[in-house]
Amino acid sequence: MQNSFGRKKVILMFLLPAFIIYTLFVVVSVIWAGYYSLFDWSGVGDKTFLGIRNYVHLFTKDTIFWSTAAHTLVYTIICILIQVFGGLVFAIFLTRITRFRAGLQTLYYVPVVISSVAICQIFTKLLSVTPIGVINAVLSIFNPDLAFMEWISNDALSLPVAAFVEGYKYLGLYMVIFYAALIGVPKELEEAAIVDGANVVQQYLHVKIPYIRPVIVANCVLVLNGSLRSFDISYLLTKGGPGNSSELMSTYMYKQAFTSMKYGYGSAVAMAIVAICLIVGLVFRKITERGDEE
Repeated sequence: MQNSFGRKKVILMFLLPAFIIYTLFVVVSVIWAGYYSLFDWSGVGDKTFLGIRNYVHLFTKDTIFWSTAAHTLVYTIICILIQVFGGLVFAIFLTRITRFRAGLQTLYYVPVVISSVAICQIFTKLLSVTPIGVINAVLSIFNPDLAFMEWISNDALSLPVAAFVEGYKYLGLYMVIFYAALIGVPKELEEAAIVDGANVVQQYLHVKIPYIRPVIVANCVLVLNGSLRSFDISYLLTKGGPGNSSELMSTYMYKQAFTSMKYGYGSAVAMAIVAICLIVGLVFRKITERGDEE
């Protein structure tokens, strides 16, 4: 009985600091945002109580918000493809080489530690039209018209380009996680597959990748969470434009709250983002849990 009580005290001692910090910085912030979302308020001066009218306008009349939700979904899918599946491919590549592995690992990880501002400046120069950037200069070798290809100011390309830059920045992070998972696969499993006649591709498809499936799911959840509330890359690179073609929910919320000085309405957008993130996260977890049971 005493040991059980002591174990509970130890568990409580480890959980309590994280619970207090999470409550102060997340739960309290969400409650305050929910409170402000009920008012017409510019951030200063008097507040006018509106009830749920901000939400009614947001969900029934604000077409831009729904377009930003669609953009965020596309942005998230591209980020998952680049960061999770790209990171997995790079990790597999690293496990197959013996020379220069540490150097390549460091090289791939460098974008993770570079600031988002620097990354966006680099890609702005690379994709520049005037003067012609490196990307367009290379493409013009195959087709001279591509020298004037507009990547960032093209409403059809600005969103995929912003998603690509975010995927590129964090690909190295997930590559390192996958690499650590792959080298942790027991050698006995690999040897058993070789004895059964499996080639290299079959070893990965039927043994190693299924073995690290929990890591893949965890990385998908992390990318999903990061992409749904992504802000910096999109805002710094395209500022949501041209027009609203690359506007994400988070940048739209920021503009409503701090540019248009509609702090109450911006808080309603923030609450909608919280709700959408929770729903998407729970649905994803439900789907992956069902896969585990099967």
